[in-house]
Amino acid sequence: MAFRVLKAYNSLTKVVTNHKFTVYGTSSNVNKGCLNALAVNLPITSITRSASFFTKYSAEALWKSVTSVSNAGKQRGRARQTRGLQRNLNRGQYIGVGKINMLWPGLTGPIMRGTNVVKQQRLPDDPDRETKLYKIRDSTTRGKKTRTHPLERGWSGAKIGGRSLGPPDPVNDETFEGFDSRVIEHKIVNHMTGNLGRKRGYSSLVVVGNGKGLFGFALGRAPDAKGALRLGRNRAGMKLMYVPLYKDHTVYHDFYARFGNTKVFVSKKPEGYGFTGHRAIKCACDVIGIKDLHAEVEGANRYLHIIKAFFIGLLKQKTHQQLAEEKKLHLVEFKKENLNYPEVVASPGTVRKSEEVPSTETLDFVQYVLGGKVILQKPEHPPFYHTYRSYKLRRTKDEIIRNHDKVRIRLLAEYGEFKSHLTDRFPEAKPFKWSYKIKREAERLKAAEEEVY
Repeated sequence: MAFRVLKAYNSLTKVVTNHKFTVYGTSSNVNKGCLNALAVNLPITSITRSASFFTKYSAEALWKSVTSVSNAGKQRGRARQTRGLQRNLNRGQYIGVGKINMLWPGLTGPIMRGTNVVKQQRLPDDPDRETKLYKIRDSTTRGKKTRTHPLERGWSGAKIGGRSLGPPDPVNDETFEGFDSRVIEHKIVNHMTGNLGRKRGYSSLVVVGNGKGLFGFALGRAPDAKGALRLGRNRAGMKLMYVPLYKDHTVYHDFYARFGNTKVFVSKKPEGYGFTGHRAIKCACDVIGIKDLHAEVEGANRYLHIIKAFFIGLLKQKTHQQLAEEKKLHLVEFKKENLNYPEVVASPGTVRKSEEVPSTETLDFVQYVLGGKVILQKPEHPPFYHTYRSYKLRRTKDEIIRNHDKVRIRLLAEYGEFKSHLTDRFPEAKPFKWSYKIKREAERLKAAEEEVY
């Protein structure tokens, strides 16, 4: 660049020295000293344009020229590559606002005040000015993503399925306090129109509940993703239903429900069991307040059908008293944690006698509440190494100690220690763990060393 500037100077001075100037109507050669001074002090001019491609068009037009895709390209999916490329380069910046507190008419202040014209002037210094500017900038710029708890990220980190959307929007003066919503399904849908062709939209399936038996679900569709989520959440809040819970942690009994080709088998579980089943049913149970449940889904795995079938089964379930009045028999419950001790949970007003119960009547509780349906038990395939000779040899060696773990747990639960039927007669034959034997042997060797020294 410097070489080009010097070359321009030399070419310019040559032109000036070879040119004759006219002074007061006479022509004469200019003195070399004057020419040298003129060559040094002569300004260099360059041609500039006040308007260009970048100053002629707006930012939207420039971004559109870079990121636009033809209609044929959109149908082939080429618009995905340019999605999200547009940036607002003036975000958080305002003309006329800087570190110095100045008043610029037309930018930071009015041009006229009454009949007087406002002049440019410097305002008094404000010690909190920079802090206020940073606050304005941070409020307009896109902040960093907040870190969410792993249990609140949904089913997978990239998609919104399973995430919480918070309570629905209030209706008039009614607010949804204590409610929560979960996204079951969020997808892109397309439909053909006569004049616009293929039109794109979003569909969201959302469930809402308060954790105490109130629940609702709805499907929201909108041209944008946020609108579909908001519409589905608010619609679900307007369609609430109530289902009673058994001891506020599970359902009253097992049930079978079906919607379309989707079948749902739900089993009641004791407190502390947790949930096992489809992830869509788990989200529904979280908002309803069901903590212990086992669910099996057979047939089609469409999310909407699964939710509908599960909610139909919840609404059709009956309390223990209703079942007892329907059968006119005592309802007896057997629990493993109570060693299968029979417990009467409901009794009807009038009880039928044994002679009045026909022999063909179904008295099994599980078959009665499931409507005669049976859960499909898929056979477990044996491991690939079950025919190996080494595996059979290992099974033969482990046959002697096959129940040792169970026996140890039972002895600790009953006696608090390891003992056998000969422990009382022969205390020296008391069983103990090898770790305890090693520890005792180490203590004996340490005591022997101390005696020596």
